[in-house]
Amino acid sequence: MAELDGPESDLWADIAHESSRRLLLAALESFAAHGYNATTTRRIGERAGMSPAAVYMHYPSKQALLFEISRTGHEAVLRDVQNAIDGIASPKDRLWTFMHVFVSWHARNHTVARVNQYELASIPPEHFGEIRDLRDRFEAALMAELRAGVESGDFVVADMDVTLLALLSLGIDVARWYTGRGKSPDELGRAYAHLALTLVSAERE
Repeated sequence: MAELDGPESDLWADIAHESSRRLLLAALESFAAHGYNATTTRRIGERAGMSPAAVYMHYPSKQALLFEISRTGHEAVLRDVQNAIDGIASPKDRLWTFMHVFVSWHARNHTVARVNQYELASIPPEHFGEIRDLRDRFEAALMAELRAGVESGDFVVADMDVTLLALLSLGIDVARWYTGRGKSPDELGRAYAHLALTLVSAERE
């Protein structure tokens, strides 16, 4: 039986069919624990407390499960960040909020985030474009915040591309090592948000 619970399982709370949701969460746990290539549909079915054949009654393939996990995760973090910065005027406050939400999301949803980053190459070609588009939209959104801060005089950035990569890496890497122990996702988000302002030579008022 899949054991994942809390914020990450809530990402699929709108899936009406309970068996479909159980299989998806079982796949997520298996991909995170064993890797996509080492995970079989038999293992997914057993982890969900169902037969291996049950997987194909709800999802056409193991790849379809991975795509659903990746699409949902990428859409969720992009939506949460955009909602958080909506209505904030100050470039400093926007970047601080952007990074706070981005980092805390990757800590709170570290299982999903880990699969999103480490299993990109296993997403089928016919669906990879959709995931790539979501990632491009996220990079473009953060770059827009950096440019706005530079234009307003709030930020000092010597290399926009390197700074963008550094900020994204700060948040993404949290998923690699975070286990739920130590600092809370919110505490990490706040600490990393302050680091982000330091990288652009700014302080939050």
